[in-house]
Amino acid sequence: MLSVDIAMALTFVVLTATVVLYALERYPIETVALGSVTSFIVIFSLIPVFHSDGSRVATGDFLEGFANPALITVICLLVIGQGLFQTDALEGPAKAIVRWTRGRSKWATAPILLAVAVLSAFLNNTPVVVMFLPILTAVAATAGQSASRVLMPLSFIAILGGMTTLIGSSTNLLVANYAAQSSDLKLTFFSFTPIGIMVAGAGILYVLFVMPYLMRNRKTMAEEFQATSGKQFIAQIEITYEHPLVGTEAVSGMFPSLKDMTVRLVQRGQQPLLPPFENVILSPGDTVIVAATRTALANALARRQPLMETDGGETNVTGREATPNQDGSLSLAEAVVAPASRLMGRTLPQSGFYTETGCLVMGIQRRSRMPRMAMNDIRLEAGDVLLVAGSEEDIARLRGNRDVLLLDWSTAEVPRKRYAPRALAIFACVVALAASGLVPIVSTAVAGTFAMIASGCLNIRQAMRAIDSRIFMLVGASLAGAVALESTGGASAIAMSLADILHGSPPGVVLSALFFMVMILTNFLSNNAAAVLFTPIAINLADQIGQPPEAFIVCLIIAANTSFATPVGYQTNLIVMGPGHYRFADFLRAGVPLALVLWLTFSLIAPWYYGL
Repeated sequence: MLSVDIAMALTFVVLTATVVLYALERYPIETVALGSVTSFIVIFSLIPVFHSDGSRVATGDFLEGFANPALITVICLLVIGQGLFQTDALEGPAKAIVRWTRGRSKWATAPILLAVAVLSAFLNNTPVVVMFLPILTAVAATAGQSASRVLMPLSFIAILGGMTTLIGSSTNLLVANYAAQSSDLKLTFFSFTPIGIMVAGAGILYVLFVMPYLMRNRKTMAEEFQATSGKQFIAQIEITYEHPLVGTEAVSGMFPSLKDMTVRLVQRGQQPLLPPFENVILSPGDTVIVAATRTALANALARRQPLMETDGGETNVTGREATPNQDGSLSLAEAVVAPASRLMGRTLPQSGFYTETGCLVMGIQRRSRMPRMAMNDIRLEAGDVLLVAGSEEDIARLRGNRDVLLLDWSTAEVPRKRYAPRALAIFACVVALAASGLVPIVSTAVAGTFAMIASGCLNIRQAMRAIDSRIFMLVGASLAGAVALESTGGASAIAMSLADILHGSPPGVVLSALFFMVMILTNFLSNNAAAVLFTPIAINLADQIGQPPEAFIVCLIIAANTSFATPVGYQTNLIVMGPGHYRFADFLRAGVPLALVLWLTFSLIAPWYYGL
């Protein structure tokens, strides 16, 4: 028994140190998580502790979390989301939502979040978050916001909606079934919906109106550089017989199909047509010279009918070289013409740049002036920035090219929009099957991941890049901690101590203290584990003070769903952590106040609602 007590004490020390180190962020999350698992393995190897069935707690018990179905589900859902991102599958709906909220774009996400809250009351939270995560990401990007501003609210809103009905969360059903077996309490579908709506409503008000002021923009270094770059490149669009711009007529001196670009010149044979363009209709053989940002040029390449050539092995009518048909993905990067480069004084057709590098120059940016001439007629100078397109391997080889200096942070893949219908179909099937309950969500997630790769929406490299090592280590380490707590009796000791301390207190105080204790534990154990652990305690507390158990069971259901303060508190928190570039401290900053709001709201409303 002494060895068990020592192991329990050491378990609490390791868990406390782990949480503190997570919050301080002085060391990588992966390092802290691995250190936590290692500590448990060493402690339980030196101090024998046994399960209730008599078997000894072994090293394998602490490593099982890394193969947990919940972890596999989260990783696969991240890959599926990456498939939607790579194909720009949700750009259309995102633009429509922003259009509907034009003039008040900061509120474009509010109706989406409210829809999430309603759906989460009737569907599993995880597929709801999976469904709306790429939509909200696209809406935020279209509205010029960081994804970190909207993805954590998405997870929190889904959790809040799930606490309002019996099927809103698996935790709700688990507690209700256990209570029905242990007492005469039979909870129906809407038994706690009124008080659930009141508590969740307070949380939703916090998420919509207070939480935005606590959130920080979280972007990768490349995103930070690219977001601040509004520079324009000179580019050219050759109009061929099959080109989507054939027959386009200028309206009020501009071309509506090129609204994101400034048309500087239309070269028609030997005749240059200058703006404003009146009664000009584009025809095969024309070359359109435009000034456009990198984003606009990437969109022109990503269209299902690209405006700019990215395949065909022959030089076109203007002498511009074109890339061969590429089976892989296309990337864009920026490269600076180096001093004493062999490119200086030459035009692109004269330079043989594509023949040597395999990369096609899509645009030229010159800081000193914006020349009004065809891109292929511009003689390159030192300091010119070239926007190049090619495979990731070809662009990587530019690092060894002495004629240009590759800006590594600028490399980004062009969305593969022609695969968007496939990605949407796969995504819809995954969500529908998961929401129906006919197939386990882990099965649909694994199958969806395979479908994304097999259908060409993603390649293996892109899929691997979607996997967040922080999430992998966080989940594995948290499940190892849960094993240590349960096997040493640490979790049961916490629950029984609460019962002893609150003996003889008024019902409202007991209810509030029960909520507070479960609220803390559910952020470190799984909410299901916290709920199962405290259900008999809640029924026992109700019997001791002579009150009906419904108030205490509902308290347990709502409290077990307040997993906002840590990314490991609930699966949807883990799903948004990678795409939102969140840190552990971000959940503490935004989630702790929300949990306290729910605790105070329930503590004030519950005694009145249940007549305690």
